[in-house]
Amino acid sequence: MPGQLNVLSHPLVNARLSQLRQTGTSSKDFREGIHDISLILGIEATRDLEQETFQGETPVGPFTGSVIKPRVGLTPILRAGLGMTDALLSLFPEAPVYHLGLYREKVSLQPVEYYSKLPSEPPIDTCFVLDPLVATGGTACAALAMICDWGIPVSKIKLLAVLGSEEGLKHVQAEYPELEIWVAAVDPHLTPNGLISPGLGDTGDRLFHTIRE
Repeated sequence: MPGQLNVLSHPLVNARLSQLRQTGTSSKDFREGIHDISLILGIEATRDLEQETFQGETPVGPFTGSVIKPRVGLTPILRAGLGMTDALLSLFPEAPVYHLGLYREKVSLQPVEYYSKLPSEPPIDTCFVLDPLVATGGTACAALAMICDWGIPVSKIKLLAVLGSEEGLKHVQAEYPELEIWVAAVDPHLTPNGLISPGLGDTGDRLFHTIRE
């Protein structure tokens, strides 16, 4: 697929994702797997962050150190995005977290906004959008539109996802061709009701142990 789509290819990620796919995986193990994959996504997606140097002293002598220059913010899409947040906070402990509430209407499969915690002006330079599953791509596009309207250019946004469908990722890329996307794996199919196949199932339910019979 064209554009800035980055798919991880790592044995640890593949093994963790395989564990997540299994129906019998407990919520505890599912949460830990999402966390671990999100941490690797975060590390890979931050390779090009601009650095600033400074002069410091160790107990032995002087050294030239570095700090991350851009102010980074995290935007998890509720509720499943919460499963990725702690992993990114371990990399950016001072980052503000702006929650966006979006759900997909069951009949139309269109995103519906129900919550936004964006301040009037963005006090950040770079935004990481956290969405474990990109199925149809509608929810991700809605969140990206909110962040762009807020004042963050697409070139300063990175979308991090554990799993995406080919159709959903193409949808996002068509709407936002300049967007940088990081995903652990890509599945080929969507079911008629918009679920990734083979996928992971309902990530929110599996994260928070709210499986519906």
